[in-house]
Amino acid sequence: MKNIAITKDVQSALSPNQVLQDLLDGNNRFVNGQSQTTDNSALVNQTIGGQFPKAVVLSCIDSRVPVETVLDQAIGDIFVARVAGNFENVDILGSLEYSCKVAGSKLVLVLGHESCGAVKAACDGVELGNITAMLDNIVPAVRKATEEEDGLTTSENKAFVARTVKYNVALTMDRIREKSPILADMEANGEIQIVGGVYSLHTGKVEMI
Repeated sequence: MKNIAITKDVQSALSPNQVLQDLLDGNNRFVNGQSQTTDNSALVNQTIGGQFPKAVVLSCIDSRVPVETVLDQAIGDIFVARVAGNFENVDILGSLEYSCKVAGSKLVLVLGHESCGAVKAACDGVELGNITAMLDNIVPAVRKATEEEDGLTTSENKAFVARTVKYNVALTMDRIREKSPILADMEANGEIQIVGGVYSLHTGKVEMI
């Protein structure tokens, strides 16, 4: 049972590799139907005075990818930043910097997912209200995937969408390093890792890229 929240000492002792493995182990438990039970009341009480999450996950808003659930994490374990299409912007970057530089998290995980609606919309060039400007953040991934596609470059092509999802994760990681000297320096110094993965709606598995 998970009934002890992460403390500062525990967080400080963790390496980025250990945190990544912990999240992957949690995903394996989820996939295998062995998710840990949690004493939420105990965790709530222990985290009233502070929090020391080991990682921050940048994910999509998709309701089929509840991040704490699919990684088998509990109260106080991870920060989660969510936006349709799991891309970075100023607010997301500030949140990631806070998570790592201020609060001590050891890992940034950019988590895309299979059949992402935002990616599909970007592939199809959807224009609708504020969604139009939001999708502009995903267009670079669409363009990169298009360079390797001989067939249909719309959401009807599942392979094209899957390729775009992966490129969107990879390009987001690149831009995080480019736009955040704080995070880039922390990664260069071995204080954190910036990694990416894609969640399968079919299997529940997170595959690292």
